[in-house]
Amino acid sequence: MNDIDKRNKLKEEIFSYRVSKDNKVFIFWNGKQVRILKGKESNKFLSKVSKKDKMEAQLIMAKITGNFKRGNEKIGKKNKRYKM
Repeated sequence: MNDIDKRNKLKEEIFSYRVSKDNKVFIFWNGKQVRILKGKESNKFLSKVSKKDKMEAQLIMAKITGNFKRGNEKIGKKNKRYKM
């Protein structure tokens, strides 16, 4: 596990999830919704997470969300072209 999380970000528990009544799973990163799972995908996720400890559950959620950050989150303030 040490090779996977070299910066120890998963110890901060940055990922969380919520299950709705109709068995949809909402995955959050730092309180922001980044993924919705439904059907077979949500059932598979719930069965995996229920058997794991907190760190392994964080890793599962990180893998499921994938590469949702693209590096362009700070364009508004940092990029001189967009200053008014």
